[in-house]
Amino acid sequence: MKRLKTIDWADDGVVIIDQTRLPGELLYRRIDDVEAMFHAIRELRVRGAPAIGIAAAFGCCLSIADFPEHGSAHDLLILLEKNGDFLADARPTAVNLVWAVNRMKKRARELARSSTIAAMKQGLHAEAVAILEEDRRMGRSIGEHGARLLSDVSSILTHCNAGGLATAEYGTALAPVYVAAEQGKVFTVYADETRPLLQGARITAFELQQAGIPVILMCDNMAATVMAQGKVQAAIVGADRIAANGDTANKIGTYGVALLAKAHRLPFYVAAPSSTFDLNCPTGKGIPIEEREAEEITCGFGKRTAPDNVAVFNPAFDVTPAELISAFVTERGVVRPPFTETIKKVVGGGRDGGGSLLIR
Repeated sequence: MKRLKTIDWADDGVVIIDQTRLPGELLYRRIDDVEAMFHAIRELRVRGAPAIGIAAAFGCCLSIADFPEHGSAHDLLILLEKNGDFLADARPTAVNLVWAVNRMKKRARELARSSTIAAMKQGLHAEAVAILEEDRRMGRSIGEHGARLLSDVSSILTHCNAGGLATAEYGTALAPVYVAAEQGKVFTVYADETRPLLQGARITAFELQQAGIPVILMCDNMAATVMAQGKVQAAIVGADRIAANGDTANKIGTYGVALLAKAHRLPFYVAAPSSTFDLNCPTGKGIPIEEREAEEITCGFGKRTAPDNVAVFNPAFDVTPAELISAFVTERGVVRPPFTETIKKVVGGGRDGGGSLLIR
């Protein structure tokens, strides 16, 4: 089964799949400096919470690549922290972005105590690669837990893209699909378009086709009919930030899918690594919601479809209340209500390890 490599380090630079060119063109784009990485994240050339965390970690490395070997560790640390903050502003909702930057800052402070400039650069590069490799392993683990959770399901509905192209390899919401396929079971995936940027149509449908997974594309407003007709038995999505109580920010339209799933008595699952949980954010009310340019709606993909000067509301994300979520699928296991207690047990051990392995 073919899975595309979303992001990787190669020859002192970063190579990404430019996701703004999909599905028409599979273009690998090289990024050589921190400004280019900022714009790649901001302009959705690389997207998906885990993937932009990896991108930010590599961006931190790019930002210090030309720092002189005879400079001071203190000055390198200041430079990295400044550029890390710059990258973290690219998209405010996805907590993985800030998490990765903070992890790189922490590692830089540790290295600055006793390392040479060359050793600091090498150590920070190793940290960024570790973030990428951890994401690959977490995606696989999420897939294994999710495949067991969905063992009695034949068709699922998903929103936006939370597959391999949103992460290092397996994805989150689509990871159970890929793992199940490796084990000989094939899900049919109903993917909605995900307006206004059509990540479901352009990216989810594309990568599932590439992997040989049956995918059926539909408009966003068809979800209720698909559920009412019994075409799917569950909905599963990814997440950009999950509050301590389980409220979840994900691509705009996710909240509506969750409401429809509840109305049709279908389970609604959120798949995400532990790095997506923000224990410093008590509820979804504290999650910052990115608002994007009006032209994404009025002039989608270069063609005007609305009157000139019309007022536009274009939030990139919404927040699904915890009570609409059946369970979270993480690399540490399936997390069920009451979420305020169970999330703390799973994630409270720290971002880099610890916590309970499985809560059912």
